[in-house]
Amino acid sequence: MEHLLRIEHLGIAVKDLAAAEALYTALLGVGPYKREAVESEGVITSFFRTGPNKIELLESTRPDGPIAKAIEKRGEGIHHVAFEVADIRAEMARLKAAGFQLLNEEPKRGADNKWVCFIHPKSTNGVLLELCQEIPAAE
Repeated sequence: MEHLLRIEHLGIAVKDLAAAEALYTALLGVGPYKREAVESEGVITSFFRTGPNKIELLESTRPDGPIAKAIEKRGEGIHHVAFEVADIRAEMARLKAAGFQLLNEEPKRGADNKWVCFIHPKSTNGVLLELCQEIPAAE
């Protein structure tokens, strides 16, 4: 049984979302399809799709936000790799039982109509991972 279905997107931390959108539009030959604020995380996101792949640009909306802290510590660049899952709660339980450190005990509402949970980079060889599950219309 597959647990992590596919890479859902790559998250890239940026200082200036408008400048990064212009750069990625020139690079990919297509503009972003969606911009969205995620107040709980203190970010504005911008999504690009190229073929089956998605890229999420993230700009912090506050100086103490996780993206601002990541940029301060490591500079701009890849922030996380997100994986699509069929059942986020089941995957969270499986990974927790396997010894992975989850950053949230319950799925949170994230950008692009997803339930999300992050896995601490200390338990994944230094890479912040995100689990994503599409939020059904009824929720």
